[in-house]
Amino acid sequence: MNARDQALNPARRDFIIGSSLLGAGLAIGFSFPSIAKAAVPAAKNVTNTAANEIGAWVVIKPDDTVIVRVVRSEMGQGTITGLAQLIAEELECDWSRITYEYPTPGESLKRKRIWGDFSTGGSRGIRTSHEYVRKGGAAARMMLIQAAANQWNVPTSECVAANSVITHTPSGRKTTFGKVSVAASQLPVPTEVPLKDPKEWKLIGKSVNRIDGMSDKVTGRQIYAIDLKLPGMLVANIKESPVFGGKVKSYDAAKAQSMKGVRKVVQVGDSAVAVVADTFWQAKTALDQVNIVWDNGANGDVSSASIKKMLEEGLNADDAFVHNTNGDVKSALSNASKKIEATYFYPFLNHATLEPQTATAKWTPDSCEAWVPTQDGEASLAAVIAASGLPAEKCNVYKVNLGGGFGRRGAFQDYTTQAVNIAKQMPGVPVKLIWTREEDMTQGRYHPVMMCKMTAAIDDKKNVTGLNMRLSGQSILATVRPAVVAANKGKDPLAFQGVEPTGEHGITYSFPNLTIDHAMRNTHVPPGFWRGVNVNQNAIFIETFMDELAEATGMDAVEFRRKHMKDFPRAVAVLNAVADGIGWTKPAAPGVYRGLAQMRSFGSYVAAACELSVKNGNEVKIHRIVAATDPGYVVNPAQVNRQVSGSFVYGLSALFEEEITIEKGAVVQKNFDTFNSIRLSQMPKVETIIIQGGGKDWGGVGEPTIAVAAPAVLNAIYRATGKRYRTVPLKNSGIKLV
Repeated sequence: MNARDQALNPARRDFIIGSSLLGAGLAIGFSFPSIAKAAVPAAKNVTNTAANEIGAWVVIKPDDTVIVRVVRSEMGQGTITGLAQLIAEELECDWSRITYEYPTPGESLKRKRIWGDFSTGGSRGIRTSHEYVRKGGAAARMMLIQAAANQWNVPTSECVAANSVITHTPSGRKTTFGKVSVAASQLPVPTEVPLKDPKEWKLIGKSVNRIDGMSDKVTGRQIYAIDLKLPGMLVANIKESPVFGGKVKSYDAAKAQSMKGVRKVVQVGDSAVAVVADTFWQAKTALDQVNIVWDNGANGDVSSASIKKMLEEGLNADDAFVHNTNGDVKSALSNASKKIEATYFYPFLNHATLEPQTATAKWTPDSCEAWVPTQDGEASLAAVIAASGLPAEKCNVYKVNLGGGFGRRGAFQDYTTQAVNIAKQMPGVPVKLIWTREEDMTQGRYHPVMMCKMTAAIDDKKNVTGLNMRLSGQSILATVRPAVVAANKGKDPLAFQGVEPTGEHGITYSFPNLTIDHAMRNTHVPPGFWRGVNVNQNAIFIETFMDELAEATGMDAVEFRRKHMKDFPRAVAVLNAVADGIGWTKPAAPGVYRGLAQMRSFGSYVAAACELSVKNGNEVKIHRIVAATDPGYVVNPAQVNRQVSGSFVYGLSALFEEEITIEKGAVVQKNFDTFNSIRLSQMPKVETIIIQGGGKDWGGVGEPTIAVAAPAVLNAIYRATGKRYRTVPLKNSGIKLV
């Protein structure tokens, strides 16, 4: 059991469960403290809707407004709209009357976690909740029909629902959802809830407009966590030890304490100092005047060079965790007519959310509330419980709109913990903690650093007889979820995303002899789940190497892949789609070169092909990218198109520009001038092809295609220049994206 689950374990915490909670799952309403209502415009938190709550997921007002409950977080990916579509499909409601609200994790906990998992990451927003939220909509429809049938004294089998209207088919009598919502809310939730056959879907698979206030985001009216205002609120700014693992040795706050607006200078834990003031600027400028002496500890001499040396040692070490193997690779390599070898490097990366980390907390001896831009409300609640020193039933978290997440605001709740620890030193006063951009850049939870050595055996008939893939680098789970690593006898299965033996991240190639292993080499730099996580570098390693093997065996890059992908027809389908879309078998325009890549991750099959040109040997212009994605089922095609395009911004920025380096134990990059991203003028046209594999599969959309951007471009650059670039980012090799 991880820390979050321990903190949220009702048995351990001995929660007081009110008599209004029904074990069958019918929730009948609740209200929150008045201060929470100040955050409602920012977060659409649940209000008192007892009389019209139809099951746990749907609230219907007398005017036929339909409110769907959403516990996953919206970060621009369209999760709120997609989940609402799933519920509305089964509910048979009028889509034009639909809106949403967020239950809080505290209330969910009191109701025996009736809304399930709040975590939003790993492209799980829809794919791991589609079934139970659809059942929530279907159950609500059944209850509404039952309520109408009871009023008419007719069998439910004679009644149908459509567009928020219930019709008694034999007589033609009609009523609306709103008119029977109170009666429906008093019925038991059905236990047997059949779902529609996908062939009957009318809303799922349709590009409906989003319901999460896009116009407010475009015009700047959207309230994010950094904008939140509460009565009597103060603002805090914080500095933590620049060396991970360091501590505060001493600090002199005399000058800062006398500055205008400053309320208090406080130490936060053993590694940080914060200033609480009337405004952010007052807090920041005062904090700059606090003379802090740091104890760097044992990590003060660590550098990127020393980290890379450690990783290089791991490439040839004997201690490695084997995760994917068949045949005898050593024998294949020793008997090879030819061996191909390549070594790669992938750096630390910051999430760089546009909104730096922030959270607001109010603590009293009897309660603790927090307003958090969180990817996981339950993780935030666990952090609040732990930091507040109060029992769980006295704590709650209200979700506020996120200004970006990408994995930073999920498992990592350091900013939430800090906000509560500061608020404890200002009892009864809401305190909003805002990190500076520099703090956000230097106190991240970074994409793990990794090296890789690829080695292949080729026989005298130009067949690849063996492939060895050695990963050397950091483990996220060893730091974040060590229990998972312990359960796997020291191995981190997450390191093998995209090259696992089977499953949602399974490799899509077959070779007669194969070994893929990981020499775990952890650093003091804290790792994190960076959008797409380990599949990003693994795709570069394997997909650029596939191109090298194709060339070494005298085969076309597409034909070589097809030869070794015969067991994976859906992978072949996306590969063929981008090859056809880019015109692979036709001559490119003069000076234009092509590259492609494919991958399976997060339950989806994806591929990309690009066309680019290179000027002056180092100026790369990507003209277009054709992307194919097969997630099984697609809820909102327009949103899939947007997510695919957005993923290439992320993937190409990492390929050309982004890296985090370490000197004297600390992060070198402080802001966007040294941690750059690509600009709109550099972004190529993206043409998205959606393939629906169907079956029982619900794959991810927001992350998978990030991985294929870089290898497709790298393969095209090789064809343009004759040079293989195996170290990321390309700016370190003098390559520019124009």
